[in-house]
Amino acid sequence: MQVELARQHWEEGLRRLCVARGGGIPETMLEQVEAVTDELRRRVGGRFTLAELARVYDGADAWAPEAIAERCPRPGWARSAAAAADAAFHLYARGARDYGS
Repeated sequence: MQVELARQHWEEGLRRLCVARGGGIPETMLEQVEAVTDELRRRVGGRFTLAELARVYDGADAWAPEAIAERCPRPGWARSAAAAADAAFHLYARGARDYGS
């Protein structure tokens, strides 16, 4: 996936989570974001580029819901899983070597 398109998805995910509670991310959704972030640390590590992160994002629809379900198995978790995953990518992207580019 192209980096710019991926970044648009990530930003939209964060926006959707923030809108869910009038500007703040609900605690249950924060737990989902944390679950995906932990998996990103394992899959991507600490030194990465936005292009590398976008490549991992291409397959996230397969593993991100599993990571969320494992750590946050509350009723209704699936409704916000996609937005939580996108938000996690958005926040994680800030650590990319080329984030400011």
